[in-house]
Amino acid sequence: MPKPTKGPRLGGGPAHERLLLANLAVALFTHKSIETTETKAKRLRPLAERLVTFGKRGDLHARRRVLGILRNKDATHELFAVIAPQVELREGGYTRITKTRFRKGDNASMAQIELVLEPVNPKPKSAKKTAAAAAAAAVPAVKPVAAVAAEDAEAATEVLDNESNTVETVATAETVVETEFVDNVEAPEVAEVEEADEAAEVAAGDATPEADAAPDAADDAAPEGDEK
Repeated sequence: MPKPTKGPRLGGGPAHERLLLANLAVALFTHKSIETTETKAKRLRPLAERLVTFGKRGDLHARRRVLGILRNKDATHELFAVIAPQVELREGGYTRITKTRFRKGDNASMAQIELVLEPVNPKPKSAKKTAAAAAAAAVPAVKPVAAVAAEDAEAATEVLDNESNTVETVATAETVVETEFVDNVEAPEVAEVEEADEAAEVAAGDATPEADAAPDAADDAAPEGDEK
């Protein structure tokens, strides 16, 4: 974000300042390098770099934004078609300001502002940083004591849970086995009891006809005694 300026504006008012900076940007994009006062160059830099960012976007909305600021179709076309592809790989820093001289008459400090269009060369990594990175990758990371203690506590808790689950499973299995054994033992006893009940019922059924026959025999013997 551009730093807010202090003091008087360039020109006579805000509208005059916007037009002045727009004309300086048009000249910069057209000639790639211009000489102006140091104050104007410093005020032009944030505007020019912002317009270059719009040029790198390349869409229709960005083109209309730039055209609304520059009000020059040729400079806008130059920015989008020529300058933007050359700075596609550069991440900021599209302009360079160099102090040149003091102007005759008012002794104003002059500076040259130009576009940085050189191809981007990635910086080689220093040997110290490479060695440090390799050493850091080779040495295993040491965990804090608190983290190790927490992991040990979690492992112990898991072991206790597994043991309790195992004990519960064994107890359940033993209970099932005992229940099956009791059922198997009680089944013959119940069968024997049922057989004894059936035998008693059969014996009772056999005894009942004999008891009925005894009173009939007594009745038959009584009339014979009377007749005598």
